[in-house]
Amino acid sequence: MAKTKVVILGSGNIGTDLMYKVVRSDVLEVGALVGIDPASEGLARAAGLGHVTSSEGAEFILKHPELGRIILDATSARAHFKHAKMFEATDHVLVDLTPAAVGPYVVPVVNLPDYFDLRNVNMVTCGGQATIPLVAAVSAVTAVEYAEIVATIASMSAGPGTRQNIDEFTTTTAQGLVKVGGAKKGKAIIILNPADPPIMMRNTIYMRVAEAKVEEITASVEAMVRRIKEYVPGYRLKVGPLFDGNKLTAMVEVEGAGDYLPKYAGNLDIMTSAATKVAEEFAGYLAGKENGSRG
Repeated sequence: MAKTKVVILGSGNIGTDLMYKVVRSDVLEVGALVGIDPASEGLARAAGLGHVTSSEGAEFILKHPELGRIILDATSARAHFKHAKMFEATDHVLVDLTPAAVGPYVVPVVNLPDYFDLRNVNMVTCGGQATIPLVAAVSAVTAVEYAEIVATIASMSAGPGTRQNIDEFTTTTAQGLVKVGGAKKGKAIIILNPADPPIMMRNTIYMRVAEAKVEEITASVEAMVRRIKEYVPGYRLKVGPLFDGNKLTAMVEVEGAGDYLPKYAGNLDIMTSAATKVAEEFAGYLAGKENGSRG
């Protein structure tokens, strides 16, 4: 079966890691890697692998729609607001890895099929991708009255963008726990740990539930972890779920694949892995829709 071309917009660390994940995909292929810095390492690596590259930014994609209908936007929130308007009248699908949140929050194992007919979806945050699925797994069994997550990441894996968007991280993740995870109320905290050597991403999840259905909740959480591991192999349930009355605690660790980013940068890897999964699912949906219209 022919692979679906995608365009990666943004040639920094995230965009470069996305390129390697798309190369590995059985469904996708790199149509182009596009940035705005002609001297970026990402563009040089992509060119070395034989991919189409450009430093003309999003305008280059508009001029060359044949490069791919699905765009993985790994730029910045400010840039994505501009990109959303630029591609509004086109057939492109934007998978947004920035905090812009122009489109709805999407976690591939929870709610992606609800938004297949939209043209702009947002990947929430790294903490959201790591924790919202487990809150959703519990919500499938019993009402989650309150969910709180603490995401601890290596300081070395937090670039300028992450540091500048701490408030956006906490607000967006908390909203995701409610809108996607199903909790009635949510709270998020992020900790940048300066340990050397750097630690893996760790996420602690606290929930207060309506009914402590221990066996059903445990089975639902473990099933969700298995689904996440299909596209994030380094995702591990380290603790729990542990119960104390109607309160429960779980802890997950995320080790990166080491494609381009270091393995301790699981916070970045889970974003690129989830975005690649979203692109793969969109590719399958769009192909099926096109084949159906032909039939």
